[in-house]
Amino acid sequence: MKRREFIAALGGVAVLPFAARAQRGKVPTVGYLGPLTESAQRDWTAAFLFNMRRHGWVEGDTVTIVYRWAEGRTDRFAELAAELVRLKVDVIVTAGTLATLAAKQATAEIPIVFGAVTDALVSGIVASLSRPGGNVTGLTMQQNDTAGKRIELLRDIIPNLRRVAVLGNVGNPGAKLEIQKAQAASRTLGLAEVATLEIRRAEDIAPAIEALKGSADALDVVTDPLVSSHRVQINTLAMNARLPTMHGGMSYGPNISNMFRRAADFVDKVLHGVKPGGGCKRRGGSHGWE
Repeated sequence: MKRREFIAALGGVAVLPFAARAQRGKVPTVGYLGPLTESAQRDWTAAFLFNMRRHGWVEGDTVTIVYRWAEGRTDRFAELAAELVRLKVDVIVTAGTLATLAAKQATAEIPIVFGAVTDALVSGIVASLSRPGGNVTGLTMQQNDTAGKRIELLRDIIPNLRRVAVLGNVGNPGAKLEIQKAQAASRTLGLAEVATLEIRRAEDIAPAIEALKGSADALDVVTDPLVSSHRVQINTLAMNARLPTMHGGMSYGPNISNMFRRAADFVDKVLHGVKPGGGCKRRGGSHGWE
């Protein structure tokens, strides 16, 4: 996929050598708020830690990282974000729209770096991509841009595609917008019918897919923490219903591990005293700095 970027000038940031950091005394603490489980996000975390080490930040040595995992339960974000604030971490790293909104709600002082959100602007995480303002910065997937492409790919691989079902968590503002984009793309492509499978909790998944009863030719799945933590169930149900399935962020989307690698660049600057708020990166591009 061609990645369009909004790149902001970072200005002069003095990068201290490793030895100088080690002599500081106080070891900074990074709070990491993950929407899934440690194992499910291992690739993202590994990419983040790899680049942190390249900047000289070694977990357990020059930096402490405190992890909090929501395990797919979006109702835990507020509690976990508040806990990281009480621990007085130096920066909070988040993944996903709801986790980032929860962290933003929990603090206006501690810098927040989001590794990947669906659309930082539309979800209200930042005021603008070029100058987000406040204490939040990071990388936005702009995944709504790919919603139409997924429908287009389904049409290309399925002869006589006419009816598409779109499944997503309407409790997530980013996912809700992506559902709307997929619906609009389906109409633009001339598909006869678009069914929307609205879910808010795990218990809604099976009834939603089973309710299709042969009334759809393909299934487009909008990815978010709820969906990701139950993707095996979704795929099993779709296979039993003989529904070709496309997942946002898994079938067609940005490289999230790479986005978390680049998020480490942001965290490094925050730990050197640079304030977030100057600019953001789109699909791995930048939110800038003050």
